[in-house]
Amino acid sequence: MIFCTQCGTSMRESQKYCWNCGSKADGPATIVTPPASRFAAAPPQNAGVPGRNFCQAFGLDPRVAFLTLIVDVMLNAGDVASLGLLLPVSIGAGIVLGYIVYRAQIGWYGDDPESAKIKAIILGLLTAIPTPLPELLYVPAGVIGLLHGFRRKALHQ
Repeated sequence: MIFCTQCGTSMRESQKYCWNCGSKADGPATIVTPPASRFAAAPPQNAGVPGRNFCQAFGLDPRVAFLTLIVDVMLNAGDVASLGLLLPVSIGAGIVLGYIVYRAQIGWYGDDPESAKIKAIILGLLTAIPTPLPELLYVPAGVIGLLHGFRRKALHQ
């Protein structure tokens, strides 16, 4: 039996990636048969979830926050002008915005699918609510995301 060198999970030789941690198996050099006690005392790992800091956990991509702000302002103005008759449009826009947020948080911000899904559901629901109060949540989250982007850019230079 062979094992992943990153997390110790048993693997087949035909696998290209570890099913538990996702690390690439480039051949026998990265997959070894560990001694029995090598991974026995290792603490359990979160299944593929990297360590996250405050900005990654609570931040939004600034483009997502700006898009959500614009859509929410337009929907709130329409709901006020129509005295609530455009509520079905707000719900539909919240669903579409939730999908956009999900894809953008994964692609642009680097969220894992679970975190992106949670943020997308929250923003979709907040957008469908016909009040300006949700802006108190996603505008600061966009600022946190902007700080995260600056920090990530500084680390890569």
